Amino acid sequence: MRLLLVEDDETLAHAVAQALRAENFAVDVARDGVDGQYLGETGAFDAAVLDLGLPKRDGVAVLKAWRAAGLGLPVLILTARDGWSEKVAGFKAGADDYLTKPFRVEELVMRLRALVRRAAGHASTRIGCGALVFDTQLGTFELDGLPVKLTALEWRVLECLMLRKDVVVERSRIVERAYEGDADGDSNSLEVIIARLRRKIGHDRIETERGRGYRLVTRP
Repeated sequence: MRLLLVEDDETLAHAVAQALRAENFAVDVARDGVDGQYLGETGAFDAAVLDLGLPKRDGVAVLKAWRAAGLGLPVLILTARDGWSEKVAGFKAGADDYLTKPFRVEELVMRLRALVRRAAGHASTRIGCGALVFDTQLGTFELDGLPVKLTALEWRVLECLMLRKDVVVERSRIVERAYEGDADGDSNSLEVIIARLRRKIGHDRIETERGRGYRLVTRP
């Protein structure tokens, strides 16, 4: 899962980004509204965390611009503004959720996972693909009832496939969702990750669609 964090407080942005990365999220950070709007419109993100009190362009204006441009990614507003009028303005601009500062990172993580899960069309917090189960609330994978140990990058690739199980996911989409910023996400490195996942969950669970991408298929 790749997130866009738009927050001007350097200390808070660093702390939140590090906490989210510890939960296997890939995080790109923007420090003002202009950069945040640009990254949101040009990058490939599963969700955005957006502050309202941003320099250069405030969060409501950024969100309105995203929605006017047809950008449908889930947006969670994270702000110290806790007045009802600010919340109404945020939701009217197109926000999907709202969390006020101070907050617990655990709550932010759970809200983001719920937003991404619902955006992918899953109502249940537990997504099954045969014996492989993804608990979206806890962020854990199980195979035959036993936990699957994954690196952060393996987790993000498998999550991308799991949310679109039985459907071919293009290589470019996987790379965009699994790697941060300008990190190396070429096809060779992705093939290495896929090979490691196959060893952990079963070679026949991930099919290769030549010239397109990969499909996580339902197996007993």
